[in-house]
Amino acid sequence: MDKENFEVGKSYRNYVLFMLMVVYSFNFIDRQILVILQEPIKAELGLSDTQLGLMTGLTFALFYVIMGLPIARLADRSNRRNIVAISLTVWSGMTALSGFAQNFWQLLLARIGVGIGEAGGSPPSHSMISDYFPPEQRATAFSIYNMGIYIGIMVGFLVGGWMADTLGWRVAFFVVGLPGILLAVILRLTIKEPPRGFYDKEKHQDVPLKAVIAHFRSYKSMTLLSLACAMTSFTGYGTTNFMPAYLARVHEMSTTDIGVALAISIGVGGGLGTFASGFLADKLGKKDIRWYMWMPALMGLVSTPFGLYVFLSDDTANIMYVFFISALLSSMYLGPSIAVCHSLCKANMRALVSAILFFILNIIGLGLGPLATGMLSDYLAADYGVLSIRYALVIVSIFGSALAVTLFYWAGKQLAIDSKKYNSIDVEHVEMPEL
Repeated sequence: MDKENFEVGKSYRNYVLFMLMVVYSFNFIDRQILVILQEPIKAELGLSDTQLGLMTGLTFALFYVIMGLPIARLADRSNRRNIVAISLTVWSGMTALSGFAQNFWQLLLARIGVGIGEAGGSPPSHSMISDYFPPEQRATAFSIYNMGIYIGIMVGFLVGGWMADTLGWRVAFFVVGLPGILLAVILRLTIKEPPRGFYDKEKHQDVPLKAVIAHFRSYKSMTLLSLACAMTSFTGYGTTNFMPAYLARVHEMSTTDIGVALAISIGVGGGLGTFASGFLADKLGKKDIRWYMWMPALMGLVSTPFGLYVFLSDDTANIMYVFFISALLSSMYLGPSIAVCHSLCKANMRALVSAILFFILNIIGLGLGPLATGMLSDYLAADYGVLSIRYALVIVSIFGSALAVTLFYWAGKQLAIDSKKYNSIDVEHVEMPEL
């Protein structure tokens, strides 16, 4: 559709953003449902922590990021709405199939299918959002979109925890997987594909993959913020994916209680932090663009002591209150990071730029975070027994957080240079978003 013939109001733009956020919620419901179910699955299928780390981390991440690049390339050339709808159908169907698994390999194959499907979710959605919202509103728009992460985690933990104790882990996969297929139909019928580069003045031609990668590498701030996001998610996935195991083994909580506790702390706390990050970044970025990166650095630094208290304390009653604060602060990074990347590239490469960002983020964060935690837990088990998971979480948290804070700080300094090199970010006057 041509720019001249594409007119939508504020309400419809917000509806599109809401729908894409709901789709992203289903993405994380289906991705994280395995996390809350891992203890009963481990008991029935006889799995190790390393195997759990492979399923929830490295193997999933490999297929997720490998498929993400060609799908994003397709999204920069064709209908992004249809790609999201098809991808949602695939990952929802594979989630439901996970409930039939009888051994480690069958469940692993089903999770690979989920990863392949989810690879087509975010990059096309990111590109559509940038064509529905102007640059000065994107950090807030992306932060609202990324609230889907925490809504999905909240629903997945609540539903999965209750069902694991009442109906069994297999039923939980069916219940969370099948509704996504209906959502895909609604998305296809109600969302319009926006003109590519709607808020860009120049016309765009097809850009070769090598040129997009070269463009990404030419702006050091994008490389630095990608690595910072990766180390933040290394800590996030590494700790979150084993929080149910930690609470069950060390604090002897039931799966239902764990689901409720994590739904509130990660789901609500993380969601609030994600929304606030976009608002704060857009506000602080008016005065100094470096705050798009320095704000996540500051929040990551402040959140680390709260996280360490959660892993080292024996006070079951209080740790979840503290974990709420930790989750809120540590979630304040992704929206501003995506907005910066999209502000440093043209419309015909945004889906692929998002895919490159998510490739780095997920191969390190999702791929290695849970695996490192699981391997450390198995290694320390001989000396520390059930407490091995506690010390694995502490090591992963300190290592990942320290690197993330440092990288975000450097990214902020470099962004001041890169923003002058690329003039798509107006640092002199940024209007507050009207969402």
